[in-house]
Amino acid sequence: MPNKEQFPNPDIWCVIPVYNNKTTVTQVALECRQYLTHVLVVDDGSTDADIAGLFNGTDIRVIRHPQNMGKGRAIRTALEFVLKQNGKFMLTIDADGQHYPQDIPKFIAAIEENKDAIIIGYRDFSQKNVPAKSQFGRAFSNFWLRLETGCSIADSQSGYRCYPVGHLSKIKASGNYYDFEIELLIRASWSGIKLKEVPVNVFYAPAHLRVSSFHPFKDNLRITLVHIRLIGRRLMPLPYPKIIHHRKNKDSFALLFHPVKLLEYLLKENATPLGLAVAAGTGIFLGVLPLLSVHMLAVLYVASRLHLNKIMALSVQNLCMPPFVPAACIELGHLILHKKWLTEISWNTFFSSIPERIWEWFLGSLFLAPLLGIISGVIIYFCAAGIQRKMVKDAQLQL
Repeated sequence: MPNKEQFPNPDIWCVIPVYNNKTTVTQVALECRQYLTHVLVVDDGSTDADIAGLFNGTDIRVIRHPQNMGKGRAIRTALEFVLKQNGKFMLTIDADGQHYPQDIPKFIAAIEENKDAIIIGYRDFSQKNVPAKSQFGRAFSNFWLRLETGCSIADSQSGYRCYPVGHLSKIKASGNYYDFEIELLIRASWSGIKLKEVPVNVFYAPAHLRVSSFHPFKDNLRITLVHIRLIGRRLMPLPYPKIIHHRKNKDSFALLFHPVKLLEYLLKENATPLGLAVAAGTGIFLGVLPLLSVHMLAVLYVASRLHLNKIMALSVQNLCMPPFVPAACIELGHLILHKKWLTEISWNTFFSSIPERIWEWFLGSLFLAPLLGIISGVIIYFCAAGIQRKMVKDAQLQL
């Protein structure tokens, strides 16, 4: 059994946010104490037990919120406490018994190699009882993080993490609930903090025994709103303040002098079915809008900022070239303004009233752009997924 002589690590604080997990939090905390000197439990307004009382006679510290304020707020409370104790790293682990404290040495080893990185425990979802919604949620979250940061990680939703406290204190994340953790990763990546992963085991109790404080509607809505806000920030042509500065990769510039390698890179860029679908939808959406003479520049800018497949986005926007799509937008806009279709098609109606036609184009595009973007995205997704399945099947047959 490990002891504090084997794993003293006075610079690492183990933080366990808890809300109504009285049956598991004690064992989780005591097992963590076997590996780390400092264990802090943040009772986020639990009503099922006196959490502080559960740890009488131990050196495990407990901070209590008088009412439930959310997991994100609990982590921020812990961060403020650890900073005052001069802790250098904060390892967070869930109180519901999902994570195994036996994996803590993996984080300790990773910290030694990456003192400035956030270490994330990549959960093994091949275990039994893993909910399908958790698997989908993780894949969807990973996609959004890839879109907003360009980083590809396997488990952006894992709460089993180790943070460098000094860097974490400089990141301005506003969420108080489960939205806090994903916002923290995105803003950390923008700040120059690398995201590293270590494989960890995971335990999911049978559904009827599982206790979760995640509210599907409210928390998913909060997470969605965070992503919308972060996408908006990402699209702004303003630099994000850096905590850590990295040297620019010279290989990226070298690609400019190797057209074949550059083309290969662009073809493979975010080329998953979902990535290609979003690139296609974005290209069509921008292609429909009346961005006169700058469609290609707009598509290239957005695709670059959101790490989309540029070749797909630029290719599909050509489908929106005049005359058909602009004419459809003008007709729809005319219908909205005048309650009738534009039936007189002549030089006079189209070109003598250019300001009015552009206004109608804009109004019509507000309806057609999202509709055609979604349709094209769905078509590309199923086509790409079908091709991917066929390639995998062919590869298996060859083996």
